[in-house]
Amino acid sequence: MDTALLLSGVLALGIGAQWLAWYLKQPSILFLLLIGIIIGPVLGYFQPDEVLGKLLFPFISLGVAVILFEGSLTLEFHEVKQHGRMVQNLVTIGAFITIIVISLTAYSLFDMDPQVALLFGSLVCVTGPTVITPLLRSVRPKKNISNILKWEGIIIDPIGAIAVVLVYEYIISGGHNSSLMLFGEIVLLAFVMGMVGAALLAFLIKRYWIPEYLRNVFTLAYVLFLFSFSNHLEHESGLLTVTVLGVALANWKGFPRDHILEFNESLTVLLISMLFIILAARMDLAALATVGFSGIVLLLIVMFVARPLAVWASAKGTSLTTNEKLMISWIGPRGIVAAAISSLFAIRLEDQNLQGVELLVPLVFLIIIGTVLIQGLGAKLVGTILQVREPSNNGVLVVGANQAALTVAKAIKEQGFEVLVADASYTNISKARMIGLRTYYGNPVSEHAELHMDLIGIGHMFAMSTDRELNTLCEMHYRHEFGERNVYRLQLPDEKSRPERHRSQQSFASHYLFGKDMTYSKLASMVSKNARTKTTNITAAYNYTQYQQDNKNAIPLLIIDKHGVMRVITTDFNPKSQSGYKLVALVTDGEEAETVKA
Repeated sequence: MDTALLLSGVLALGIGAQWLAWYLKQPSILFLLLIGIIIGPVLGYFQPDEVLGKLLFPFISLGVAVILFEGSLTLEFHEVKQHGRMVQNLVTIGAFITIIVISLTAYSLFDMDPQVALLFGSLVCVTGPTVITPLLRSVRPKKNISNILKWEGIIIDPIGAIAVVLVYEYIISGGHNSSLMLFGEIVLLAFVMGMVGAALLAFLIKRYWIPEYLRNVFTLAYVLFLFSFSNHLEHESGLLTVTVLGVALANWKGFPRDHILEFNESLTVLLISMLFIILAARMDLAALATVGFSGIVLLLIVMFVARPLAVWASAKGTSLTTNEKLMISWIGPRGIVAAAISSLFAIRLEDQNLQGVELLVPLVFLIIIGTVLIQGLGAKLVGTILQVREPSNNGVLVVGANQAALTVAKAIKEQGFEVLVADASYTNISKARMIGLRTYYGNPVSEHAELHMDLIGIGHMFAMSTDRELNTLCEMHYRHEFGERNVYRLQLPDEKSRPERHRSQQSFASHYLFGKDMTYSKLASMVSKNARTKTTNITAAYNYTQYQQDNKNAIPLLIIDKHGVMRVITTDFNPKSQSGYKLVALVTDGEEAETVKA
């Protein structure tokens, strides 16, 4: 088969797997590995060793180097301190316990060299945000659980990578007392080159000696060259060098990390899409079958012994309940770092004559697929049984931080719901922060927002900006994320006056906030009259019709039913047949207030 056609087909399948994961809100690594196994060892359509030949090893090496650099570029030391004792303990004490338990188990169950067992334990101690975040959005655990799991995944990714690379460097050095000097030389060289490399790159960029349009590609070329040059000076030191480089730049004051991180994250998606299919296509199904029952036992110990032990030890002295600790124990899927590095190290250790090296890849893949499938499919049931799930993603993303939007956002927060305000105006965002709202400063439909805006617990979107085009873009962008019925917009005056036929030309029907007659100008005028929010119990004795008669100038915003679920007042809302809920409305003091006209 034509090599170009084959490689472009693999890339197309990889991007297709990423899209499928996005659509189903599941970790992409599962689909990538399954596709690779199917087109590789199962059907025999794709044999990476034959197609890539001598380029296979350099491609995998450079790909892993970029993945490690991108991961380490997210490790900011101050973040470890600011996310609570539980997260700090999980990425230190918990990681150590996990490595020890899994290493001892692998050594006991398989005829494996102790060094290889330690390397395996280090590989599978890492979770990662790419597998955790989709599960959290789907499962909807309580906010404290979500925050712990989310930040554990973000921080443990680079920390685990450092641990894995250090163990690998120790093995490469010989692992004997006489080889400790070589191990020290590798670590010292990597540390010096990483720090000096970070200082040079930061100096060049901060002095504007590199034009902005070249920063991203210059950094990529710089990382790959430093990786290769380090390996040239000291065999196998490159991975540790780029990891040190990434950590140093992440904590370098004034370094424009975010722009470079965006580019590297996009590149990482491209690399992962191809790399994981290639790695899975090299899988030896016979080797996977040889792990047999022992492999299943190892998987169960990883899930039901190592993880709970790490969580319980880390939770000592915290206020977590037993059910919350059980839920955190259940969610611990393994991800990208384990799959990428295990395959690379297995290739590099082939000539070391270490017992059990051939089991690294099948065991790691077994752990990844097993934890993602079992924990992913069972997380909702476990969360429901433990009663640690939110009834629904009732939080609201409010697009726009004008005064009308902030009034609505504050009213929602006062009812106990999560609120996130997004706006590209720093002045407006500052006002939102001043009244205690969680904010995102930037364009809510940008790539930066896609990567950095925390939507855990958020299930609705209110487009309340004065920019009509931005409101439309937000409607389209968040329809898949939240569902069409949970995406709303506030009408602007010119939209209300547009002919109906112009509205019908849209590819979707907008759900307008607070009724068909409500517009931004009407709401803003109400806010300018010092309107406040008021909560009223609607019952059979005091129904919605009576409420409207008594409060002609009120603007109903939302209702909260007896189960604590929020429903938004929209054009198609019919409350007259309902009772037994709380109505939240915007009112002005005194009945003498005039009716506000649109």
